[in-house]
Amino acid sequence: MQVRNVPFKRGNSQDWTRERIERLTKQEMEQLRANAERLGEPAVVELCVELLKHARSAAGKAKAARAPQRKLISRAKAFEARGVFLQDPRSSWSGVRKTDGMVVMTMWHAAVESGEGGCRCLLWAPNVDGARPWSDTPAGRERLEHCKLALGKDAEGLLVYGESLEGRLPEDKASTIHGVDTDTIVRFKVEKRGEEYWAAWGMKSA
Repeated sequence: MQVRNVPFKRGNSQDWTRERIERLTKQEMEQLRANAERLGEPAVVELCVELLKHARSAAGKAKAARAPQRKLISRAKAFEARGVFLQDPRSSWSGVRKTDGMVVMTMWHAAVESGEGGCRCLLWAPNVDGARPWSDTPAGRERLEHCKLALGKDAEGLLVYGESLEGRLPEDKASTIHGVDTDTIVRFKVEKRGEEYWAAWGMKSA
């Protein structure tokens, strides 16, 4: 976008009223401020700074309004909403719905990989050389049993949002857990690759 030149000369600061500056674009205000600073007109500089601050604030609010807002709830409540009551609400990341036997699992959103026309997420892998100690915990062993139960079948996935800790699996310990997205339910297949279990969905048929 081309920005029109904003003329400013020494001694004409009284011509630059608030109303006149408000009609300028953000880029033009910045240009006017630079010219006023160069020519030593502090009143105009101060007015530009004030109005630019409001312009940035308004732009930030508009951007936030356009951004999709996720409704996040706790992991236990997200499972309850799918008809699953966890064995241990504090540590369980998967469960079985008694009404139809469907396995429901939570998956760390940032761990979802995309490619080959679909998505996948590692559900469980063995604790080789101490790299995944969570796999040997009660919650990890529970996840393994649920992976075996759902192998080759349909399962449901809930996406967990948060910030992970370096060197730790989020299922074990995370820096922050914001919650589970209530509006997104992933329908996937559990696949076994070597000793690992993966969730896969949206893949193209061979």
